[in-house]
This record gives sequence, structure tokens and C-alpha cells, in this order.
Amino acid sequence: MKQDNCYLLGYILRTHGVSGNVVIYLDVDYPEEYEGLESVYVEVKGELVPYFIDDLNIQKQSNAIVAFEDVDTIEKAQALVGNSLYLPLDELAELEGDQFYYHEIKGYQVVDETRGELGIVREVYSLNGQDLIAMDYQGSEVLIPTADDIVLRADKQQQKLIVNLPEGLLEVYLDNESDNTPDDAD
Repeated sequence: MKQDNCYLLGYILRTHGVSGNVVIYLDVDYPEEYEGLESVYVEVKGELVPYFIDDLNIQKQSNAIVAFEDVDTIEKAQALVGNSLYLPLDELAELEGDQFYYHEIKGYQVVDETRGELGIVREVYSLNGQDLIAMDYQGSEVLIPTADDIVLRADKQQQKLIVNLPEGLLEVYLDNESDNTPDDAD
């Protein structure tokens, strides 16, 4: 399995107990949908390796305790800590209307309702509960919050992401040396 054919499910955070169990973070909106998961791909040294799940117990805050088949010691579990978990793209549920998965919008043209075409989506970051879309704009990286009132819809046919950026967001990222120079009053 190649990483291009998969989506990031989460990460292995730490070991749990001494019998090889691990705690994983499920980086998804609805972790409970993964309770019946039978296997995952674990990224090990850049390769995706299939691991079969003996037991998966969803906990609070998107964490789960997992027992992998043939991982029966703390040493084997410790070797997996920090690795990413993946599932094949074809296992994703179909979304309705203007909904989209983050991996789908990479390469989309960002179009603001008032400013028009701005740049291309380069990446989507998930940082401490805040998801941000990274776009190249006039030689600078601009981070766009994924709030519903900012990111309005995705046009999958035309590969465009329609946004309504807050006043001043773009200006924050532009390198305006004249605006950053203190004057005598400062």
C-alpha cells in the first residue's frame, strides 16, 4: 500500500500497560465510527505496514486503547510509539454536496468572494484543535482557518475552494517593511 492511496487516521501516542497495548489518537471528526476497525497501516521507516487489531477501545478526547495482533510485549509496543496510522482512501465515506476531505483540496485554487483568485492550497494543518489551510499568496504562506463562515464550499469539478476571508487576514502575512519600521513616535 502506498501513502498516496491512503489518508492519515491518527498517531500512536504511547504504550498502555506491559502486554503490548498502545494508546492511539484518532485524528477524525467521529472516532466512534472506527470502533469496528479490523486493521490499519502503520508507517514504519517510511513504509506502510499492515497491523491487525485484536481489540480497540475508544476513550475520551479521540483516544483509543489498541491491542495489535503479534504485539504482545511493551518492547514491541514501544517500537511503534510516534508512528502514524493510515487507512486506504476507498474506505472513506462519500460526502454530500460541498463537503470535502482535507486531502482532496490540495492543489485547489482559493477564490475569495470579494478579491477573486488568490492562490493554491498547499497543505492543511491540524494544530491543537484548529485546522488551517496553507495557501501560497504573493510569495508568502497564508494560513486560513477552516471555520464554516470562512471556508464556504469546495467546487470539486472546477477544483476551487470558495472562501470569505476576514478583513485584514491577507495583510497580516504580507511583508510590508514600510509598515514595520518604527517612527519617531514609537
